Amino acid sequence: MEFTKFENRKIYEKIATHIESQILSGVLKPGDKLPSTKELSESFQVGRSTIREALSALKAKGLLEIHQGEGSYVRLVEPDDVKLPNLESLLLGRQAVLELLEARKALETANAGIAALKRNDADLEAFRRVLEAMEAGLGDEEAGERADVEFHRVLAAATHNSIMVRLLETISGQMELAIRETRRLQMYASLEESRQLWKEHAAIYEAVRDGDAAAAQQAMQDHLLHVEKVLTAYLA
Repeated sequence: MEFTKFENRKIYEKIATHIESQILSGVLKPGDKLPSTKELSESFQVGRSTIREALSALKAKGLLEIHQGEGSYVRLVEPDDVKLPNLESLLLGRQAVLELLEARKALETANAGIAALKRNDADLEAFRRVLEAMEAGLGDEEAGERADVEFHRVLAAATHNSIMVRLLETISGQMELAIRETRRLQMYASLEESRQLWKEHAAIYEAVRDGDAAAAQQAMQDHLLHVEKVLTAYLA
């Protein structure tokens, strides 16, 4: 993989475009693993947060799969893959964020209910691990964000419905872009706020564990209403 040092504003977009061109030209092939965030940061001579933004943009376009703790892989994009509008063209403004939150609320409420009915022992163990990681990282911005993303991925996987998983990947990719523009990481910088988020995720898990679909859906709605309140306060 070739690297170039970029300058000027919106550096992450330039890096994303560079990697995208290598994917589309066949230099990077489906299944190829990208270098680590640290390696890309050093190669492009930018901060790791810039690299994460670039990878999130590529994930949102459906070009990458990002697996927590494993790395980023080039996706095989099929013509019938579920796609959403490219929100970069909408400048990720307030309305775009609100629409994403609305879509996410509908999807994840459904995921919570389905997961409560279909989860298995392996799913419950995955939930426990991510909740432990979330609790251990209270007040740590990056650890909190990673654990949050992983919890919702585990929830989608617990539906055992590949379409729901793909929909979440698409929406979460767009959310990662939008959320950075609205300073979401500040949600995790506060120990009090991150502890509240942990409690909300724990409530969702407990309802899923107990097989209570209605309670799982309500817990998810309560959680996302809280997230929406925090984000819209920054957008105001």
